[in-house]
Amino acid sequence: MAQTETQASASPSFSFKRLIPLLVLVAGLVVFFALGLHRYISFEVLRDNREALLNWVQQNGLLAALVYMGIYAVAVAFSLPGGLVLSITGGFLFGTLLGSLYIVVGATVGATALFIIAKSALGDFLRAKAGPWLQKMEEGFRENALSYLLVLRLVPLFPFFVVNLVPAFLGVPLTTYVIGTFFGIIPGVFVFASVGAGLGSIFDKGETFSAAGILTPQIMIALIGLAVLALIPVVYKKMKARSA
Repeated sequence: MAQTETQASASPSFSFKRLIPLLVLVAGLVVFFALGLHRYISFEVLRDNREALLNWVQQNGLLAALVYMGIYAVAVAFSLPGGLVLSITGGFLFGTLLGSLYIVVGATVGATALFIIAKSALGDFLRAKAGPWLQKMEEGFRENALSYLLVLRLVPLFPFFVVNLVPAFLGVPLTTYVIGTFFGIIPGVFVFASVGAGLGSIFDKGETFSAAGILTPQIMIALIGLAVLALIPVVYKKMKARSA
């Protein structure tokens, strides 16, 4: 009886104050659509303002990079749409290598902010209320958290914001989350930045750009291959456990 009371007192209680950061993110998403800002995140807008943007980047250098990473981080933290457009824009404005670096940094910062907010607002509370089934899932995920997180980041099967949130509810350590996010998104980011770096030639020809064919079968096979490599430590642990 005393043990039960101790466990109950140790369980995190629901607090409205803990939800405030999460409500701010939801409010930001609502305001984003209410003001029609989503209409400015498009390839058409990028095409029509390309000269002004390229000149501004050339004149401001480091400031332009910081502004871009800040915008990308905010977009990820607030789960705003248009991540693909922003990624390709990074390659268009800064080139493949620098664009990839700025995208990875911005995306990692934004995803980490969302992870921390979700974990502090709901993660501990949900884990305490969900019962044994979530705890069992959490133990299995956390045992190989880095490998699983790399797989989720490498293979674009799930929306980016979903992969940002799920680890927060499964007790993934912050350091593991940051490492898995940073390195896991590099291959995909490099592909998008490479496409962006060649976008100018498409605009010069007056052609309409579509992102539908970016993730070709060859690229998907390469990403899946990297995901399989990320799972090798998990397979090795299971085989070692069986042979012990």
